[in-house]
Amino acid sequence: MNTELVVLDMAGTTVADDGLVVRAFVEAMGSDEHLDYVMETMGQSKITVFRAILNDETAAQQANLAFEKAYAELLDLCEPITGAEDVIRSLRDDGVKVALTTGFSPATQQAILDALGWHDLADLALAPGEGVRGRPFPDLVLAAALRLEITDVRRVAVAGDTPSDVLTGLRAGASVVAGVLTGTATPADLAQATHVLDSIRDLPAVLKGVS
Repeated sequence: MNTELVVLDMAGTTVADDGLVVRAFVEAMGSDEHLDYVMETMGQSKITVFRAILNDETAAQQANLAFEKAYAELLDLCEPITGAEDVIRSLRDDGVKVALTTGFSPATQQAILDALGWHDLADLALAPGEGVRGRPFPDLVLAAALRLEITDVRRVAVAGDTPSDVLTGLRAGASVVAGVLTGTATPADLAQATHVLDSIRDLPAVLKGVS
């Protein structure tokens, strides 16, 4: 079955993270007290993570704003994962649509796209927001499939560097759900994935093998 859509995570999958998310979280919280939980929930909507940690909506919103400010100040350190741009362009040249998704807010996602000059790289950029829940819910994948008019969720492939990315893809019904090892996860963390890859660069070969 030919792939119509590839849904790709950003930080850790197509964008090199190098600990920037963790640094921004620690700065927003003022300590590393909750760092274990932050690592366990990597890939999930950041406001959801702050709500779970702080159990107070006002405090969570304030922490999320502080996180976004801290991350924005680190954007000059952002760079693409080696080969990511080539993979995305190659997929689109082959007629496959590509969506970039994230657990960041829409504003932070747009700031990353600005920093990398990626606004025209993919067909769609999507973040959690009104009517679209963050990972590990299937919404980001399903919303991308709807907006890009995909005929069948089985023609969707998902790739990400966290267990939440993998669970999102599985819940959405994607045929290929690849975990990549360019983030903080280990192969064991990504054991539910249909494929575990060293890098996003390995994804095209997987897609050719299942088409």
